[in-house]
Amino acid sequence: MAQIQEDARRRIELRGRKFPRPAKTRVITVANQKGGVGKTTTTVNMAAALAQAGLNVLVLDNDPQGNASTALGVDHRAGTPSIYEVLVEGAPMADAVQESPDTPNLWCLPATIDLSGAEIELVSMVARETRLRTALDQYLEGRVAAGQEPIDYVFVDCPPSLGLLTVNAFVVAREVLIPIQCEYYALEGLTQLLKTIQLIQAHLNPQLHVSTILLTMYDARTNLAQQVAQEVREHFPDVTLRTAVPRSVRISEAPSYGQTVMTYDAGSSGALAYLEAAREFAERAEPAVTAGGSLSSTVQRAWQAADAMASAHNSNATPASNGLGDDAGSATPQQQEEL
Repeated sequence: MAQIQEDARRRIELRGRKFPRPAKTRVITVANQKGGVGKTTTTVNMAAALAQAGLNVLVLDNDPQGNASTALGVDHRAGTPSIYEVLVEGAPMADAVQESPDTPNLWCLPATIDLSGAEIELVSMVARETRLRTALDQYLEGRVAAGQEPIDYVFVDCPPSLGLLTVNAFVVAREVLIPIQCEYYALEGLTQLLKTIQLIQAHLNPQLHVSTILLTMYDARTNLAQQVAQEVREHFPDVTLRTAVPRSVRISEAPSYGQTVMTYDAGSSGALAYLEAAREFAERAEPAVTAGGSLSSTVQRAWQAADAMASAHNSNATPASNGLGDDAGSATPQQQEEL
């Protein structure tokens, strides 16, 4: 019942809502070295939510799996002009960008299977870390010169590894959005990711900073999810969004239909959560960053969150509980369908 009431509130509050347009293009890399935390899902649904709110959004699919391209319904078969030609061959980005057929104002630079070999080919190239940034700058300038509306948001989807593709994604962006799955291992992965960002900031991109943390796959019925959410919000209060994305079968089903959950089932709990997260993200001004600023304190907070979570987990976990709250069996049929 509580979930139904929350969804009703969100529908009333968000229906037809226009989000504020940023003063300049915001470039956000969605990253987490841990796999399966919802990077691609967050990328495409945040992008679709912002586009539905009247903003111009571009998604750069920088993952050889091409899952973001699939979810946005754009062609990414072998031989399709893609991010591979942009990175390796220096082709203009405008020649490869496609508009999503289901969402106006949403464009995608797709990834094909060719991208899987790009890591090796980039090694010997000049300016290998900045090739994506150069291509994006030229594309954004070309749109303005051609009299087209400027892009408001650029989201970069990353593979779950640290290679030259991910380095290019960190160099092209100013902001990093980190999706965190509500489980213990996610906090350990966060620490490693922040150390990587710290290295990129020190040597390649002084303006890079973590602007947003989004809790994903949140199941309010489990004590573990509640504890992880509490620790993350306690240690990163300024960057963690209030909205948490629940586990939802609708979110998982949408890509199999070549859609985001925003068009597949706009009234589902997952779609409403991403729409609210996008609004919260858009209404937060990009924080000012001092060039060369240190992330050491952020890394330290991540360690503290992981340690606190480990202590709580060791002291509270019992074989009988399995991390479930007392009300684990009280979900309504509709809530069970959403989980």
